[in-house]
Amino acid sequence: MLRRFTIPLSTVVLALGLLGLAGTASAAPATHSAHPATRTLPGLTGAHAFNPGGVLVKRSTHTVMHDGIRATEVTSNNWSGYATTGSTYKSVSASWTQPTAKCSGNRTTTYAAFWVGLDGYSSDSVEQTGTLIECVGSTAEYAGWYEMYPAALTTYSNTLRPGDAMSASVTFSGTETYTLVLKDATEGWTKTTTVNETGLSRSSAEVITEAPCCTGSGGILPLADFGTVSYSGSSDNGSSMGTQSPTEIIIVDGSGNQEDSTSAISSSGAFSNTWIRST
Repeated sequence: MLRRFTIPLSTVVLALGLLGLAGTASAAPATHSAHPATRTLPGLTGAHAFNPGGVLVKRSTHTVMHDGIRATEVTSNNWSGYATTGSTYKSVSASWTQPTAKCSGNRTTTYAAFWVGLDGYSSDSVEQTGTLIECVGSTAEYAGWYEMYPAALTTYSNTLRPGDAMSASVTFSGTETYTLVLKDATEGWTKTTTVNETGLSRSSAEVITEAPCCTGSGGILPLADFGTVSYSGSSDNGSSMGTQSPTEIIIVDGSGNQEDSTSAISSSGAFSNTWIRST
């Protein structure tokens, strides 16, 4: 049986900070010659290391109609939102309002992550940054983060509140440089991190709501009730995702029951995800 998290994000942030992993406003380039194993967070053991983001866990592919337009829909155990494929991607960006968590108060800890990234749809890496909700009982914790999955995540200690106006981008330049930017316009902070890494395919770009995952045999963590998250300006390689026939993705549980919904995407790259249930 999957062991649930009981450690608030504030504890995680402090622990990461003590290890020197916390992001800085303008971090010096960090070189990753290979993907290290995902680090286990304090109080957890190997199979239960926590990733707020990660690769797509796909279940099935369907054809659906939106306003008379035929589109591809993928069901997944952990992703919902939109992904573009079929090219090599150098940039992805979007904005959203940080959702308010509705924590049930029961003993199960639940999670939801909101991010933009390159890779992960059909590759084993993801270059991503975004925000995270963790519901511990009736208490909601919020944090910003970035992750060069499957390398260890970094969370930010900056204040993040529901209703904050967020924007994020991941940009590749040169032969190995990734710049990950997360901005909270409401609180007035921006985190910019530069990572040098070679050999990543950049075969997809995505704007995603995620049910975070444990590594190994831990499985997908329960999806927190985030209400509705509305994304705007979703774009990649300088063009709106809404003009590129992106793949629509929804989260389903192990029995195929839908956990959230994904709206149609507009030509300007606006869409929303709405929570339905947890596992």
